This record gives sequence, C-alpha cells and structure tokens, in this order.
Amino acid sequence: MESSLPLVIDRTAGPALHLQLAEQFRAAVLDGRLQAGHRLPSTRALAKQLGVSRAVAQSAYDQLHAEGWLEGRTGAGTFVTDVTPLRPAQPRRTTSRPEPARELLTLRPGIPYIDPTPDPGWRRAWREVSAQSPPGGYDDAAGLPALRVALAEHVGRVRGIACGPENILVTNGTVHGLRLLLGVTRQLGDRIAIEDPGYPNAVVAAQDHRLEILDVPVDRDGLQVSALTEDLHAVYVTPSHQYPLGGRLPVARRNELIRWARRTGAMLIEDDYDSEFRFDVAPLPALAQLDLDRVVHLGTLSKTLSPALRLGWLVASEGTVDQLATFRANSGDWPGWPMQAALLAMLRDGYLDHAVRKHRRRYADRRIHACAALAPYGRVIGQDAGLHITLLLPDHVDDRRISALAHEAGVAVAPLTDFRRSVPGPPGLVIGYATPTAEDLHRALAVLTKVLDTSI
Repeated sequence: MESSLPLVIDRTAGPALHLQLAEQFRAAVLDGRLQAGHRLPSTRALAKQLGVSRAVAQSAYDQLHAEGWLEGRTGAGTFVTDVTPLRPAQPRRTTSRPEPARELLTLRPGIPYIDPTPDPGWRRAWREVSAQSPPGGYDDAAGLPALRVALAEHVGRVRGIACGPENILVTNGTVHGLRLLLGVTRQLGDRIAIEDPGYPNAVVAAQDHRLEILDVPVDRDGLQVSALTEDLHAVYVTPSHQYPLGGRLPVARRNELIRWARRTGAMLIEDDYDSEFRFDVAPLPALAQLDLDRVVHLGTLSKTLSPALRLGWLVASEGTVDQLATFRANSGDWPGWPMQAALLAMLRDGYLDHAVRKHRRRYADRRIHACAALAPYGRVIGQDAGLHITLLLPDHVDDRRISALAHEAGVAVAPLTDFRRSVPGPPGLVIGYATPTAEDLHRALAVLTKVLDTSI
C-alpha cells in the first residue's frame, strides 16, 4: 500500500535537497518506520507532497536504488527492499584522558643518530627524485634495475660479495627480507636454528611462519656451529657482530658453518645489520662471499641512515632472487619508487659512504664514553663494533628490575634477559649509544649508573 513518507525538506540546511531526502529515508528504514515491501509514492507524487521539483525526487530515488535500499517492480512501482535494521553502535566511554607519555632518554639498541639538520647529500638526493617523473607502470618486483646494479657494486666493494644485479632484491629492511624469504622458501614445520640470545624479531618471524626453532648457544666468537643438528633446513646468524653479545665469527668457524651447510643442504641467512661500524679493524668480510648458493645475505639502511626509510637489500643466488621476485610480482609487496630512486641517488653521489664515515667517528667516541662509565658495574663486551655494547652483570642481579628502575628514572634500556629464550646465561643490559645527542647520552648514563649504584 502506498502512503506518504515521513520526510521533511529544510531549504536552509547545507546538504543538497535530494541528499536530505535520501538520508531521511535511510533513517526511517533503520529505525523501523518504513518496513520491507512498503510501496513508495511515485516521484511525481513525492515531489508534489514535499513541494520540490520532480528532478529532486528522482535523484533521491536514484541514489537509494544504487545503494540497494529500493527496488523497482515492472508495472507495480517502487518498494523498500528487505534491509535488516542495525542496532546503533554504542559509543565508547572514556573516564579520563591518559596522561601524555613522558619523554624518555633512550639507550635502546639498533637506532642510529639522526642529525636534526639534514646533510647536503641527503637534500641533493631528494631534489633529484623530485625532478623526475614517476614510472608509467609498476616497478620491477625485484627493485629498480639501476638500483640493483648500484647495490651489487656497493656490496661487492664494502662487503666483498661477488655478485651482479641478478643477485639483488630490494627490500623494506632486514625483517621484511627475512619474512619474505621464510614465506617463499620454507615449508610448515621446517626447522630453523636461531642464536640464543639473539634477535627477537627473527624468532617472531620464524614462529609466524610456523617453523620449528632450535635455540643455538653463542660464545664470545658467536654462534656455536657444533650445536647445529643435521635435520635443520635453515640457520639465522649474525656473524659480523652477533646480536646482542657482539662476537664476530672467526674464519675457521665460518668455514665450518659453510661446510656444514653444503653437507646438509641447509640455507644460511646472514643478517649483516651493522657491519659498517667497526672500531678496531676494517669491517669483516661477509659470510655470503664464501658461498652465494648456500648463503642469503640481508643488508639494511636502518643502522646507517634511518629505520624510517624502510629500505634494505637481499643478496642471494639468481634462482632464489627470481623465486622471491615472482612472488612479489603477484603480491605487490615491494618498496615504492621514490625511496628506491633516492637510495640510487645517494649511492651514485657517494652520500651513503660519507654518512658511514661520519657516523663511525661519532660512534667511536660515544663507545669509549659508554664503556668507561659502565665498566665498574660488570663486564663490557661487544665494544669493537656496532651501535651498542652489552654489560654483563653479576649472577644475582635481576636485569629486568634494573631496566624497570631506569625507566622510572627516565631512561629506556633493554635487559639482556629479553633476548634469551632457553639457553641460560648471565644477566645484563644491552645498551645503545648511537641514538641520543652527546649531551643526552651523558645524562642517560649518569641516570643509569646511579640506578646501578643502588641496585648491585
């Protein structure tokens, strides 16, 4: 049965008249005033009822037809469809606004110093990108071809890896490369060895891909190859600067690891996260230079320029790179063109090399200061490289309690226990010295040493 609609026109309101009608109609259906099957007046009759043009009524009906609120029946008219009314969403109640987070001084590891004044080389790279037109279609799934050529030259020069652009895949960083690699090359239930203590994000990635994890102990030289079992499918290792203890895998043990991988057919995943920063000798050669068929090398800009760039690279055999690129071509999961183009400009201009040299000098001085301040409280290890040191504490000390007390005092610092899983070892603190300014580093160490004075 046709009847007049509960609609009112307000010519002083903001929305167009036909949108007012459509919104009021929806509300009438949702609150039950209009039921499914209700026959609506014609557009001519509705326009006469409301005192509007027929075009306004027709536009409102057209909008509601398009959204599925109305249906037309040939020879019968226009009817309300069967739309089950939804209950209105209940607004969330908040008792009070949370207090703004207090700004902490950070001694967390893994984040470089970011100069508040951009370097001229940085500005030049982005000016170069801004002067270019973006590609007309989708990028190469493995990365910009010119960037892959430049990265092959870069890793060959600074990491000793003999490779070509066919061996390079541009990533969004180390964890992205690791997850991509595990997702494409590993099967449910495969066994992977991960250093213990080690990088928590690598553990999470393996767990997310439902791999069985073997916790492998490390010593002062890094991963203990003798602890690897013959049934492993992959090994995640940080040979140039073990994370977080700082050991460097010596040549004899590297050779042993390669021989083991060749014998078992396992994949070695080399996380080369901060190898650029060595303070005693030149950066150690990469594990991948020994056997690119067995080793996948992961590099990143997160420790050299900024983690916010979300850029890195994966170096592997041509077959592995092709396999990963094919997957990415189907998933659309690769870094955007502007970031890749900027990195290409930085490599061509020499800015990346310049930034590494500048930061290496800065971190060397900070490392000396941090070691001197913390030496009275335990044994400092891992001080020859990287952006952090590790302070081993006496066995009776609760490092998580030390971390909590430091946090209360205004300093964020990571307890070594958070990096351990099943292999026992002494407590400690993993202390990053790169992120703060020199003044903030001095203040943070003063606070931390005061906490240590009262807790050990």
